[in-house]
Formats: sequence, structure tokens, C-alpha cells
Amino acid sequence: MPEVGDKAPDFSLVDQERKPRALSEFRGKKVVLAFFPGAFTSVCTKEMCTFRDNMAKFNQLDAVVLGISVNDPFTQKAFAEANGLSFPLLSDYAREVVRRYGVYHENFAGLEGYTAAKRAVFVLDGEGVIRYKWVSDDPTKEPNYDEIISTLSKL
Repeated sequence: MPEVGDKAPDFSLVDQERKPRALSEFRGKKVVLAFFPGAFTSVCTKEMCTFRDNMAKFNQLDAVVLGISVNDPFTQKAFAEANGLSFPLLSDYAREVVRRYGVYHENFAGLEGYTAAKRAVFVLDGEGVIRYKWVSDDPTKEPNYDEIISTLSKL
């Protein structure tokens, strides 16, 4: 699992429009990687909507939010449209990025063989270095949004 001070592992995933998006395309901007277990679930909806509601702050801080789950891009698109999410929702349907970042639940929700993303946030500086990391084994726990914004404001 990458730690604070490490260079964030690069990746390429499709967004809700099935457009390939590489982490490296956001170099020069601060990036919030927000891993979430599943679209349309109550806590994930609340979390992604909280990021949506704070987009003005993120924009002022020259930061980009990337939501990442193992949902397919079609579900991500419906989730984004249903909740007015204007930031990219990336589909890690092959579970490669959640494994690379060490943020995955095996047999999630008691479903044998189903792997989902843990709720986790990584804040990257403009050079792609991890400056903040929060990972929860409890999918009902939300991140501290003020800590995320505070970290971004110091970069």
C-alpha cells in the first residue's frame, strides 16, 4: 500500500463516459482520489454528494476529485446523473487499482468472491506525491472532509 510521501502509482481507468483517464493527465493539479465501495449505496451517495457540494472549494484550491469504485462505467454514469456529480467517476471493474493501492474488501458484505473498494482518500500534490491518506475498514465511516480541504490548502 502506498504511503504518505510516496509517488502515487499511475493508472488508467475508464470514466462514466467510457473515456480512458490516466492519473498522469492530472499532473500539475492537486488530486483527491476518493475510493468508495459502491454506487447507489447510502453512505457512498452521501460521500460523493459531499464532494460535489464542495466543488467550489476544490476548484479554488486547483484540485480535481476522482471517484473510484469497482462499479462498471454504465452504473457510474447512472450514479453521476442521478446525483449531479460533475467530477469523473472511474471504473476499476478489473479491481487492479484497488489492489495496487491496497484498498479493497474481499468477500464484501458477506458475498463470497465479491471484491469492492474500501472507503479511502488519497490527496496528491501537483507532482503526484501522496500528501494525505485515509483508509477505513468500516464502509459506513466517511472521511474527514475538513482534513482533506485543509491538506489541499497547505499544498
